[in-house]
Amino acid sequence: MTEHQTENPRLSAEQIKAIDGFYNAMKGAKRIMTYYNCAMLEAETKFKVLHYQFSLEQDRNPIESIKTRLKSVESISEKLTRRGLPLSLESMEVNLSDVAGVRVICPFVDDIYTVAECFLAQDDITLIKATDYIKQPKPNGYRSLHLIVELPIFLQHEKRMMRVEVQLRTIAMDFWATLEHKMHYKKEIPEEIAQELRDELRTCAEDISALDVRMEKIRQKIENAKNTQ
Repeated sequence: MTEHQTENPRLSAEQIKAIDGFYNAMKGAKRIMTYYNCAMLEAETKFKVLHYQFSLEQDRNPIESIKTRLKSVESISEKLTRRGLPLSLESMEVNLSDVAGVRVICPFVDDIYTVAECFLAQDDITLIKATDYIKQPKPNGYRSLHLIVELPIFLQHEKRMMRVEVQLRTIAMDFWATLEHKMHYKKEIPEEIAQELRDELRTCAEDISALDVRMEKIRQKIENAKNTQ
């Protein structure tokens, strides 16, 4: 039994048994996780190519940085359990679209949509779902543009289509999300303090959004001033 399972009193004996079985199955699932890793690297490479192209053709680059993430077995099992879904490799492939993830950090909000448009214009990228948490933030204040895409990876004897989640954020949005994530997983924080922190983070998210808008306007004024010279 894993340490995570023993620390979660809400899990039933059947759930713990199912999670143990899933962990054992995942030990022999190196192939599928390798496929997800390849898909993640493929998407990352596409953004890196865009990054280099922007650097050559524009005065400034709309891509600040690129990060990648492959979900751990524990994170996968937690998500399936939380959703009440079967704990199996087939269930993971069918129900989870964010096993492989790429995060693109942009300086300004407008850059997010520019980069997303360039990425989705590539003929081997299929958009499965787009969720705009910038225009419609989550209740806790979270902002980001999420894209679930499908793209091919080329193996020794076959081409396989894989799904990857792409998140596009500004620098300020990413800073906020990192802090919120740390707070969310600090289980030892008393509830009254946790609620106070959630309220404070929600206020910070609104301040960050307003700051992003102001910075965008300043950038536009600078560029307009250059064009009038």
